[in-house]
Amino acid sequence: MEIGLKYNIDLVEDVNNILAQDFWVYCHFIGDMIPEITDPIKFTSNCSIFVKEGQGKIEIDLMTYDFKAPCIVNIRQGQIIQNAIIEGNFDASFIVLSKRFCDNLFVMLKDCASYGTATLSRVTPVPENMVGKFDNFYIHLREIFSDSQGANGYQAMVLAIASFFYECGTKCYLPILDNSTKSSNRLTEKFLSLVQQHFKKERFLDFYSSKLDVSTKHLSRTVKEATGFTAVDWIDRFVILEAKVLLKSTTMSIQQIADELSFPSQSFFGKYFKKHIGKSPKEFRNS
Repeated sequence: MEIGLKYNIDLVEDVNNILAQDFWVYCHFIGDMIPEITDPIKFTSNCSIFVKEGQGKIEIDLMTYDFKAPCIVNIRQGQIIQNAIIEGNFDASFIVLSKRFCDNLFVMLKDCASYGTATLSRVTPVPENMVGKFDNFYIHLREIFSDSQGANGYQAMVLAIASFFYECGTKCYLPILDNSTKSSNRLTEKFLSLVQQHFKKERFLDFYSSKLDVSTKHLSRTVKEATGFTAVDWIDRFVILEAKVLLKSTTMSIQQIADELSFPSQSFFGKYFKKHIGKSPKEFRNS
């Protein structure tokens, strides 16, 4: 089932218009322009944010990240953000990229050692001596975007991002490459990635431990040590987060949502949701 999401947020341009484009760039997005985010928001495109000033916290797929300028915040297609808190004199620039655009970008960056780290890293510090280069880079991207109606706008954008990543991006991601290759971190990342792909249909730990070729006990212990939550907790958290998005951001009936999440009945879904949230799906939708 293809689900159309609605966004109850106001930006400088209609959100659905932004998401319909292959790329969209905005420079110097300040704190006063950021809407209050109270409900979970699911991203249907990839977004890379350069935070030049300010700090705060952001929850991405149930993991809370502290960020402090200067840094890069990456949000991937399909991820859900909520509980975003901005502090200080916030100033950021960001680019939104469609899946098609990222697939073409991948062709140019697939041989770069730190590109995989960049796609997995949510918050990455930017060295102070590179702030000016990042600032100018986003201004350059905005100029390309403003002229994107030209015949070569798309190609110019792909080449500009690929070139900048090789020149400057790698210097940000290489320092965290060693940490990301630790076996416990790799197992946890693989598990969370699998849960993202299969949580709608697979809610038993045996499925994931079999896929990862480890025991359920080892998987749960490793994930608990790395994140503070057990593997089963993570499966439940992904299910509940998706349910919240569907209840708040679509017009799907509760029965349709129960079907989408592979519950045997609406009643079973309702009991499951209330057990975790303390409200029925209907009460949550109307709250």
